[in-house]
Amino acid sequence: MISFLANLFGYILNFIYNFIQNYGLAIILFSILIKILMIPISIKQQKAMKKNLKMQEKMKEIQFKYKNNPEMLSQATMELYKTEKINPFGGCLSAIIQIILLLAVFYLVRSPLTYMKKISPDVIDKYSNVVKQYELSEISGYPEIDIIREIDNIKELRNKEITENSEEKVSISEIKEEELNSMQINMNFLGLNLAQIPTKSSDWKAYIIPALYVIVSVISMRLTTSINKNNTKDKETSKSDEKALIKKEEEFDPMAQMNKNMSLMFPIMYLAVALIAPLGLALYWLTNSLLMIVERLALNKLLKDEEEK
Repeated sequence: MISFLANLFGYILNFIYNFIQNYGLAIILFSILIKILMIPISIKQQKAMKKNLKMQEKMKEIQFKYKNNPEMLSQATMELYKTEKINPFGGCLSAIIQIILLLAVFYLVRSPLTYMKKISPDVIDKYSNVVKQYELSEISGYPEIDIIREIDNIKELRNKEITENSEEKVSISEIKEEELNSMQINMNFLGLNLAQIPTKSSDWKAYIIPALYVIVSVISMRLTTSINKNNTKDKETSKSDEKALIKKEEEFDPMAQMNKNMSLMFPIMYLAVALIAPLGLALYWLTNSLLMIVERLALNKLLKDEEEK
């Protein structure tokens, strides 16, 4: 499933790249396209969240009535969800889709020659061995990224007509210009090399995109919290009561609790991976986070206007 999606995404990304000839811009446009395709699911999730928040008045009554009986509280809560036709774990679908997309894009960015350029495994193995055997760069754990980053050095090796050969080394005569050209991807984006891996690079600029991602993720989380507060806030509710209400919602609403945990877990997980993955992956996450902010603001206004009408 993951490999199938990565292969499909590879066709799309390569189609975009062939037009603009820049990997960074292609990643950004690819991110926008994926976000557009996800809009129906996002709208459904946003509507479910709003409906769930409106139900909190009834939830408060149940919490007060059964505050000393956790078993009855749980049973009454599930009955309320059933009556209101709300799935308390409806947010799981969105979470599963996010994880699948995360893995598919990770596969794609980790192995662009396989999924984007459709280069055969034998050719990739051959040039991966060239990079290793001639010690062109430190091995990063991403052989296809190493090849892309070292293509110019491989061409230089070939042009120098090095004749040294042994059983351990790939013959320079096996290096073909057309194969190298088919694997070449323009990874330069705003002065950054997207084939770099922050923890493997001595260039401080390699940390710019991961740092921006963290900042945007924090803004996104604060925005989500702010929107949820505005949707649950009662005009007659004091700030202290409002905080208590939100806390109760998180305690008794599985979806709210899960969304809160996800909002904390995903940025930390993404940052940890972004520091040991090619910058192209961090650029995708950064773009996706920016688009998520725009999406949440737009959908919140759209659904609010619908309710008013």
